[in-house]
Amino acid sequence: MSKYKVCVYAICKNESKNAIRWYNSMKEADEVIVLDTGSTDDTVEILKSLGAKVYIKEYPNFRFDDARNDSLDLVPLDCDICVCTDIDECFNSGWREKVEKVWDSNVHRLSYKIIWNVLDNGKEGLVYYISKIHKRENFKWIHAIHEILEYTGSEYCNTVTLDSVYLTHYQDKNKSRASYLKLLELDAMERPNDARSMHYLGREYMYYNMLDKAILVLKKHLTMENSNWPAERAASMRYIAMCYERQGKIDEARKYLFYSIGEAPKFREAYIQLAKLEYIQKNFNGVVYLINIALKITQKSTEYLNEAEAWGILSYDLLSIAFYYLGNYEQALINIDICLKEEPLNSRFLNNKKLILEKIKPK
Repeated sequence: MSKYKVCVYAICKNESKNAIRWYNSMKEADEVIVLDTGSTDDTVEILKSLGAKVYIKEYPNFRFDDARNDSLDLVPLDCDICVCTDIDECFNSGWREKVEKVWDSNVHRLSYKIIWNVLDNGKEGLVYYISKIHKRENFKWIHAIHEILEYTGSEYCNTVTLDSVYLTHYQDKNKSRASYLKLLELDAMERPNDARSMHYLGREYMYYNMLDKAILVLKKHLTMENSNWPAERAASMRYIAMCYERQGKIDEARKYLFYSIGEAPKFREAYIQLAKLEYIQKNFNGVVYLINIALKITQKSTEYLNEAEAWGILSYDLLSIAFYYLGNYEQALINIDICLKEEPLNSRFLNNKKLILEKIKPK
Protein backbone atom coordinates (compact mmCIF):
# COMPACT_ATOMS: atom_id res chain seq x y z
CA MET A 1 0.00 0.00 0.00
CA SER A 2 1.27 3.45 -0.93
CA LYS A 3 2.28 5.80 1.87
CA TYR A 4 1.56 8.86 -0.28
CA LYS A 5 -1.63 10.25 -1.74
CA VAL A 6 -1.05 11.15 -5.40
CA CYS A 7 -3.40 13.38 -7.40
CA VAL A 8 -3.22 14.31 -11.07
CA TYR A 9 -4.83 17.61 -12.03
CA ALA A 10 -5.34 19.17 -15.46
CA ILE A 11 -7.27 21.75 -17.44
CA CYS A 12 -8.81 20.99 -20.80
CA LYS A 13 -11.08 22.09 -23.61
CA ASN A 14 -12.23 19.92 -26.52
CA GLU A 15 -9.80 17.06 -25.94
CA SER A 16 -12.01 14.10 -26.86
CA LYS A 17 -9.31 12.74 -29.19
CA ASN A 18 -6.80 12.53 -26.35
CA ALA A 19 -8.99 11.88 -23.30
CA ILE A 20 -8.88 8.08 -23.18
CA ARG A 21 -5.16 7.79 -23.84
CA TRP A 22 -4.42 10.48 -21.25
CA TYR A 23 -6.63 8.98 -18.54
CA ASN A 24 -5.18 5.51 -19.02
CA SER A 25 -1.74 7.03 -18.47
CA MET A 26 -2.78 8.99 -15.39
CA LYS A 27 -4.97 6.42 -13.60
CA GLU A 28 -2.04 5.21 -11.50
CA ALA A 29 -2.86 8.21 -9.29
CA ASP A 30 -5.34 8.03 -6.41
CA GLU A 31 -7.42 10.81 -7.96
CA VAL A 32 -7.58 12.31 -11.45
CA ILE A 33 -9.08 15.80 -11.41
CA VAL A 34 -9.95 17.84 -14.49
CA LEU A 35 -11.17 21.41 -14.85
CA ASP A 36 -12.94 21.74 -18.19
CA THR A 37 -12.97 25.31 -19.48
CA GLY A 38 -15.83 25.03 -21.96
CA SER A 39 -15.66 21.94 -24.14
CA THR A 40 -18.25 21.70 -26.90
CA ASP A 41 -17.41 18.07 -27.74
CA ASP A 42 -17.82 15.01 -25.49
CA THR A 43 -14.59 15.44 -23.52
CA VAL A 44 -16.43 15.82 -20.21
CA GLU A 45 -18.57 12.75 -20.73
CA ILE A 46 -15.60 10.60 -21.74
CA LEU A 47 -13.51 11.61 -18.75
CA LYS A 48 -16.36 11.11 -16.29
CA SER A 49 -17.12 7.66 -17.70
CA LEU A 50 -13.49 6.68 -17.16
CA GLY A 51 -13.47 7.76 -13.53
CA ALA A 52 -12.04 11.27 -13.57
CA LYS A 53 -13.52 13.95 -11.33
CA VAL A 54 -14.52 16.66 -13.79
CA TYR A 55 -15.48 20.23 -12.93
CA ILE A 56 -16.59 22.90 -15.37
CA LYS A 57 -15.75 26.58 -15.35
CA GLU A 58 -15.89 28.93 -18.33
CA TYR A 59 -13.80 32.09 -18.43
CA PRO A 60 -14.94 35.32 -20.15
CA ASN A 61 -11.26 36.28 -20.41
CA PHE A 62 -9.32 33.05 -20.32
CA ARG A 63 -5.76 32.96 -19.09
CA PHE A 64 -3.75 29.87 -18.26
CA ASP A 65 -2.53 30.86 -14.80
CA ASP A 66 -6.08 31.46 -13.54
CA ALA A 67 -7.28 28.11 -14.88
CA ARG A 68 -4.26 26.24 -13.51
CA ASN A 69 -4.70 27.77 -10.07
CA ASP A 70 -8.41 26.96 -10.08
CA SER A 71 -7.63 23.36 -11.00
CA LEU A 72 -5.02 23.15 -8.24
CA ASP A 73 -7.61 24.44 -5.77
CA LEU A 74 -9.68 21.34 -6.60
CA VAL A 75 -6.92 19.04 -5.35
CA PRO A 76 -7.62 17.85 -1.77
CA LEU A 77 -5.48 19.47 0.90
CA ASP A 78 -4.34 16.07 2.16
CA CYS A 79 -2.72 15.26 -1.16
CA ASP A 80 1.01 14.55 -0.77
CA ILE A 81 2.07 14.66 -4.43
CA CYS A 82 0.37 16.86 -7.03
CA VAL A 83 0.94 16.02 -10.69
CA CYS A 84 -0.02 18.63 -13.28
CA THR A 85 -0.29 17.46 -16.89
CA ASP A 86 -2.14 18.37 -20.07
CA ILE A 87 -4.61 16.07 -21.81
CA ASP A 88 -2.34 15.72 -24.84
CA GLU A 89 0.48 14.26 -22.72
CA CYS A 90 1.14 10.76 -21.41
CA PHE A 91 3.51 9.37 -18.77
CA ASN A 92 5.55 6.24 -19.27
CA SER A 93 4.08 3.24 -17.51
CA GLY A 94 4.92 2.81 -13.83
CA TRP A 95 5.54 6.50 -13.28
CA ARG A 96 3.85 6.60 -9.88
CA GLU A 97 6.08 3.96 -8.34
CA LYS A 98 9.16 5.74 -9.68
CA VAL A 99 7.97 9.07 -8.26
CA GLU A 100 7.30 7.58 -4.83
CA LYS A 101 10.74 5.98 -4.66
CA VAL A 102 12.45 9.38 -4.66
CA TRP A 103 9.80 11.32 -2.75
CA ASP A 104 10.10 12.21 0.93
CA SER A 105 9.15 15.07 3.22
CA ASN A 106 12.19 17.09 2.14
CA VAL A 107 11.27 17.08 -1.57
CA HIS A 108 9.20 20.00 -2.87
CA ARG A 109 9.08 19.22 -6.59
CA LEU A 110 10.42 16.84 -9.23
CA SER A 111 12.10 17.61 -12.54
CA TYR A 112 11.60 15.12 -15.37
CA LYS A 113 11.81 14.88 -19.14
CA ILE A 114 9.13 15.80 -21.66
CA ILE A 115 9.38 14.65 -25.27
CA TRP A 116 7.66 17.61 -26.92
CA ASN A 117 7.44 16.02 -30.34
CA VAL A 118 8.41 12.89 -32.24
CA LEU A 119 9.98 13.32 -35.68
CA ASP A 120 8.77 11.63 -38.84
CA ASN A 121 11.59 9.10 -38.55
CA GLY A 122 10.41 8.11 -35.07
CA LYS A 123 13.25 9.86 -33.25
CA GLU A 124 12.72 12.24 -30.36
CA GLY A 125 12.43 15.86 -31.45
CA LEU A 126 12.48 18.67 -28.90
CA VAL A 127 13.26 17.27 -25.45
CA TYR A 128 13.67 19.20 -22.22
CA TYR A 129 12.93 19.01 -18.50
CA ILE A 130 9.89 20.35 -16.66
CA SER A 131 8.93 20.46 -12.96
CA LYS A 132 5.17 20.02 -12.60
CA ILE A 133 5.14 17.35 -9.89
CA HIS A 134 5.03 19.15 -6.56
CA LYS A 135 3.83 19.38 -2.99
CA ARG A 136 0.28 20.54 -2.37
CA GLU A 137 1.17 23.64 -0.35
CA ASN A 138 3.18 26.77 -1.27
CA PHE A 139 2.83 26.63 -5.04
CA LYS A 140 0.92 28.81 -7.49
CA TRP A 141 0.84 29.32 -11.24
CA ILE A 142 1.92 32.64 -12.75
CA HIS A 143 1.91 34.18 -16.28
CA ALA A 144 -1.16 34.49 -18.48
CA ILE A 145 0.41 32.05 -20.95
CA HIS A 146 3.50 29.83 -20.92
CA GLU A 147 2.65 29.67 -17.24
CA ILE A 148 5.14 28.46 -14.69
CA LEU A 149 4.80 26.98 -11.23
CA GLU A 150 6.13 29.40 -8.62
CA TYR A 151 7.19 28.30 -5.15
CA THR A 152 5.86 30.65 -2.46
CA GLY A 153 7.35 29.05 0.64
CA SER A 154 10.02 30.64 2.81
CA GLU A 155 12.38 27.66 2.93
CA TYR A 156 14.61 26.42 0.12
CA CYS A 157 12.67 24.68 -2.64
CA ASN A 158 14.26 21.26 -3.02
CA THR A 159 13.85 20.02 -6.60
CA VAL A 160 14.93 16.47 -7.43
CA THR A 161 15.60 15.30 -10.99
CA LEU A 162 14.00 11.98 -11.92
CA ASP A 163 15.30 10.54 -15.20
CA SER A 164 13.19 7.37 -15.12
CA VAL A 165 9.92 9.31 -15.58
CA TYR A 166 9.03 11.12 -18.79
CA LEU A 167 6.06 12.57 -20.61
CA THR A 168 5.34 12.27 -24.31
CA HIS A 169 3.46 15.17 -25.87
CA TYR A 170 0.98 14.52 -28.70
CA GLN A 171 0.29 18.00 -30.02
CA ASP A 172 -2.75 18.55 -32.23
CA LYS A 173 -1.33 20.89 -34.87
CA ASN A 174 -4.81 21.64 -36.18
CA LYS A 175 -5.97 23.10 -32.88
CA SER A 176 -6.23 26.87 -32.91
CA ARG A 177 -3.74 28.83 -30.87
CA ALA A 178 -4.92 32.19 -32.11
CA SER A 179 -5.27 33.52 -28.56
CA TYR A 180 -1.62 33.02 -27.72
CA LEU A 181 -0.33 36.29 -29.17
CA LYS A 182 -2.89 38.41 -27.29
CA LEU A 183 -2.10 36.58 -24.05
CA LEU A 184 1.62 37.11 -24.58
CA GLU A 185 1.04 40.81 -25.21
CA LEU A 186 -1.05 40.94 -22.03
CA ASP A 187 1.63 39.14 -20.04
CA ALA A 188 4.34 41.51 -21.29
CA MET A 189 2.13 44.48 -20.39
CA GLU A 190 1.52 43.10 -16.88
CA ARG A 191 5.19 42.26 -16.40
CA PRO A 192 7.11 44.90 -18.38
CA ASN A 193 10.33 44.16 -16.51
CA ASP A 194 10.14 40.38 -16.90
CA ALA A 195 12.75 39.22 -19.42
CA ARG A 196 11.06 35.86 -19.93
CA SER A 197 7.79 37.48 -20.98
CA MET A 198 9.59 39.74 -23.43
CA HIS A 199 11.50 36.83 -24.96
CA TYR A 200 8.32 34.82 -25.51
CA LEU A 201 6.51 37.78 -27.05
CA GLY A 202 9.36 38.47 -29.46
CA ARG A 203 9.46 34.83 -30.49
CA GLU A 204 5.69 34.84 -31.13
CA TYR A 205 6.00 37.93 -33.35
CA MET A 206 8.62 36.02 -35.31
CA TYR A 207 6.24 33.05 -35.67
CA TYR A 208 3.61 35.42 -37.07
CA ASN A 209 6.23 36.91 -39.44
CA MET A 210 5.83 40.31 -37.79
CA LEU A 211 9.54 40.77 -38.29
CA ASP A 212 10.10 44.41 -37.32
CA LYS A 213 8.13 43.93 -34.10
CA ALA A 214 9.97 40.73 -33.36
CA ILE A 215 13.38 42.34 -33.80
CA LEU A 216 12.39 45.32 -31.65
CA VAL A 217 11.05 43.20 -28.78
CA LEU A 218 13.86 40.64 -28.88
CA LYS A 219 16.48 43.40 -28.82
CA LYS A 220 14.65 44.91 -25.86
CA HIS A 221 14.86 41.53 -24.14
CA LEU A 222 18.63 41.59 -24.53
CA THR A 223 18.91 45.00 -22.82
CA MET A 224 16.76 44.16 -19.79
CA GLU A 225 18.36 44.09 -16.37
CA ASN A 226 17.10 40.58 -15.56
CA SER A 227 17.99 39.17 -18.97
CA ASN A 228 20.82 37.08 -17.57
CA TRP A 229 20.13 33.51 -18.72
CA PRO A 230 22.68 32.76 -21.48
CA ALA A 231 20.53 30.09 -23.15
CA GLU A 232 17.55 32.43 -23.46
CA ARG A 233 19.68 35.37 -24.58
CA ALA A 234 21.37 33.19 -27.20
CA ALA A 235 17.94 32.06 -28.44
CA SER A 236 16.75 35.68 -28.77
CA MET A 237 19.85 36.40 -30.86
CA ARG A 238 19.07 33.39 -33.09
CA TYR A 239 15.50 34.60 -33.56
CA ILE A 240 16.70 38.09 -34.45
CA ALA A 241 18.99 36.48 -37.02
CA MET A 242 16.05 34.51 -38.45
CA CYS A 243 14.08 37.72 -38.84
CA TYR A 244 16.95 39.51 -40.56
CA GLU A 245 17.46 36.55 -42.89
CA ARG A 246 13.79 36.65 -43.90
CA GLN A 247 14.23 40.35 -44.63
CA GLY A 248 17.23 39.58 -46.82
CA LYS A 249 19.65 41.30 -44.43
CA ILE A 250 22.24 38.54 -44.47
CA ASP A 251 25.08 40.50 -42.85
CA GLU A 252 22.86 41.42 -39.90
CA ALA A 253 21.67 37.82 -39.60
CA ARG A 254 25.25 36.56 -39.61
CA LYS A 255 26.26 39.14 -36.99
CA TYR A 256 23.55 38.05 -34.53
CA LEU A 257 24.42 34.41 -35.00
CA PHE A 258 27.99 35.20 -34.03
CA TYR A 259 26.61 37.07 -31.02
CA SER A 260 24.59 33.95 -30.14
CA ILE A 261 27.67 31.74 -30.36
CA GLY A 262 29.54 34.13 -28.12
CA GLU A 263 26.70 34.15 -25.59
CA ALA A 264 26.37 30.35 -25.38
CA PRO A 265 29.35 28.72 -27.10
CA LYS A 266 28.51 25.25 -25.80
CA PHE A 267 25.13 25.17 -27.58
CA ARG A 268 25.02 23.64 -31.06
CA GLU A 269 22.02 25.57 -32.27
CA ALA A 270 23.63 28.82 -33.45
CA TYR A 271 26.47 26.98 -35.21
CA ILE A 272 23.95 24.92 -37.18
CA GLN A 273 21.79 27.94 -37.99
CA LEU A 274 24.86 29.82 -39.20
CA ALA A 275 25.95 26.80 -41.24
CA LYS A 276 22.55 26.80 -42.95
CA LEU A 277 22.97 30.50 -43.72
CA GLU A 278 26.44 29.92 -45.18
CA TYR A 279 25.08 27.01 -47.22
CA ILE A 280 22.51 29.30 -48.82
CA GLN A 281 25.33 31.76 -49.56
CA LYS A 282 27.31 28.87 -51.11
CA ASN A 283 30.15 29.32 -48.61
CA PHE A 284 30.81 25.59 -48.39
CA ASN A 285 34.10 25.91 -46.52
CA GLY A 286 32.20 27.85 -43.87
CA VAL A 287 29.60 25.09 -43.69
CA VAL A 288 32.25 22.43 -43.04
CA TYR A 289 34.04 24.58 -40.48
CA LEU A 290 30.90 25.41 -38.47
CA ILE A 291 29.43 21.94 -38.47
CA ASN A 292 32.69 20.36 -37.38
CA ILE A 293 32.68 22.71 -34.38
CA ALA A 294 29.04 21.89 -33.65
CA LEU A 295 29.62 18.14 -33.76
CA LYS A 296 32.29 18.45 -31.08
CA ILE A 297 29.53 19.64 -28.73
CA THR A 298 28.15 16.33 -27.53
CA GLN A 299 26.20 17.39 -24.42
CA LYS A 300 22.65 18.37 -25.33
CA SER A 301 21.03 21.05 -23.21
CA THR A 302 18.15 19.99 -20.98
CA GLU A 303 16.43 23.36 -21.46
CA TYR A 304 13.42 23.89 -23.72
CA LEU A 305 15.57 26.14 -25.92
CA ASN A 306 17.40 23.26 -27.62
CA GLU A 307 16.33 22.52 -31.19
CA ALA A 308 15.93 19.04 -32.62
CA GLU A 309 17.51 19.75 -35.99
CA ALA A 310 20.80 20.66 -34.33
CA TRP A 311 20.97 17.11 -32.94
CA GLY A 312 19.71 15.17 -35.93
CA ILE A 313 21.04 14.27 -39.35
CA LEU A 314 20.88 17.81 -40.79
CA SER A 315 24.55 18.31 -39.89
CA TYR A 316 25.64 15.30 -41.94
CA ASP A 317 23.28 16.23 -44.77
CA LEU A 318 24.84 19.69 -45.04
CA LEU A 319 28.35 18.27 -44.71
CA SER A 320 27.74 15.82 -47.51
CA ILE A 321 26.51 18.53 -49.87
CA ALA A 322 29.28 20.94 -48.89
CA PHE A 323 31.98 18.31 -49.43
CA TYR A 324 30.43 17.45 -52.79
CA TYR A 325 30.70 21.01 -54.04
CA LEU A 326 34.22 21.28 -52.63
CA GLY A 327 35.22 18.21 -54.63
CA ASN A 328 35.85 16.00 -51.59
CA TYR A 329 33.65 13.15 -52.76
CA GLU A 330 34.97 10.59 -50.27
CA GLN A 331 33.85 12.74 -47.33
CA ALA A 332 30.60 13.49 -49.13
CA LEU A 333 29.97 9.75 -49.38
CA ILE A 334 30.79 9.12 -45.71
CA ASN A 335 28.27 11.75 -44.59
CA ILE A 336 25.48 10.76 -46.96
CA ASP A 337 25.84 7.18 -45.70
CA ILE A 338 25.29 8.48 -42.14
CA CYS A 339 22.09 10.13 -43.36
CA LEU A 340 20.93 6.98 -45.11
CA LYS A 341 21.57 4.89 -42.03
CA GLU A 342 18.93 7.02 -40.29
CA GLU A 343 16.57 7.35 -43.26
CA PRO A 344 17.31 4.54 -45.73
CA LEU A 345 14.28 5.31 -47.92
CA ASN A 346 14.83 9.06 -48.22
CA SER A 347 14.69 9.67 -51.99
CA ARG A 348 16.81 12.82 -51.90
CA PHE A 349 19.54 11.10 -49.90
CA LEU A 350 19.49 8.15 -52.32
CA ASN A 351 19.76 10.47 -55.30
CA ASN A 352 22.59 12.42 -53.67
CA LYS A 353 24.51 9.21 -53.07
CA LYS A 354 24.05 8.27 -56.73
CA LEU A 355 25.49 11.63 -57.81
CA ILE A 356 28.45 11.24 -55.43
CA LEU A 357 29.22 7.70 -56.64
CA GLU A 358 29.21 8.91 -60.22
CA LYS A 359 31.98 11.31 -59.29
CA ILE A 360 34.22 8.76 -57.61
CA LYS A 361 33.73 5.67 -59.82
CA PRO A 362 36.74 4.70 -61.97
CA LYS A 363 36.79 6.35 -65.37
